[in-house]
Amino acid sequence: MTLRIDIGGLPSERLRFAASPLAELTAMLHMLAEPGHHPRHAGLAADIWAELPPELAERLREAEFLWRSSQADFLLPAHPRPTLAEELDDVDRIDDETYVTAALVTTCGGGRGHFTAPSPLTDAPTRERALELAQARGPRQEAFAERLLTDPTGVRARVRGTLEQCAVAFFDAAWADIALRLATDLRLKNDLLRRQGLGPALASVSGAITLAPDGDHIVVDKLQDKATTAQGSGVTFVPSVFGRPHLVVVHAPGWQPVVQYPVAEPDPSPPVPLDTVTLRLDALAHPLRLRLLRTLARGPHTTGELAHAWELTPPEVSRHLAVLRRSGLLTTRRDGRYVRYTLNVPDLTALGTDLLAAILR
Repeated sequence: MTLRIDIGGLPSERLRFAASPLAELTAMLHMLAEPGHHPRHAGLAADIWAELPPELAERLREAEFLWRSSQADFLLPAHPRPTLAEELDDVDRIDDETYVTAALVTTCGGGRGHFTAPSPLTDAPTRERALELAQARGPRQEAFAERLLTDPTGVRARVRGTLEQCAVAFFDAAWADIALRLATDLRLKNDLLRRQGLGPALASVSGAITLAPDGDHIVVDKLQDKATTAQGSGVTFVPSVFGRPHLVVVHAPGWQPVVQYPVAEPDPSPPVPLDTVTLRLDALAHPLRLRLLRTLARGPHTTGELAHAWELTPPEVSRHLAVLRRSGLLTTRRDGRYVRYTLNVPDLTALGTDLLAAILR
């Protein structure tokens, strides 16, 4: 499953790498709302929450739907500015219908374009649908959606005020610490783009982003099949320190594509393709293969030894071992006329510590 961005005939100057204070603040707010997604920053998140004034903490909980599950498109600028204030000024220039639609798509869930036409601000059935979806997500979210639809100007001002308070409370200090790291990443990306072209530049962004063989599409490995176009606008790539492991893409109709990617870390582990993860989960879905893995976790075994341990036929064991091996969860070593199978613990661990614990019990 992929997201495809059409860039056919797009001038090279409309493919840009730039840092965005607003996008990075949004990444931090997501980190605060979902610290479990960001174990490396869990301590920082806890420290920030502990120091937040109660009134600001309540404001963040009130508006967290704009950045918790997915980020509202207006929080990822297509034309980044040097300062947060300038980017917030740009958000203020968005008309109410565009702002409210983007906010409701994020807060109420569902596919992009849920409320694009007609507008929930002017069409009663669309408004009721938006409130119904918000109600299903809980009373706090319902209240936010009601206020947004009743008083968009007031809610927009309150959201901006909340972001400005976050800047004072914790973001300005964080931005000062990471600005150099972001600038270094951008210098490398723009140099690759200028000297070697888009393909190598995309490869340096993430293993989940590639240039299609036709050169006319950027392909992003995502959990849905979607398509958008950069024709007439361009694509902006925004680095993030606090966004890891997320790869966020603005792809809604009417919005310029924006890709927020995690900056490279020293000696990073290469990302595992989605099809590999799917293959491994499918391999683990069979209870018999889980039993075989529990035995292999205790040491290398041959097909015959596994068949004897579980009272199975060697051909049956061989079929299951072949599935596990294709998924990369087993390694083999020939010992004379025997082949010994060994559990690939690092790759199994990457799927989850609970799974590893269950296998090793």
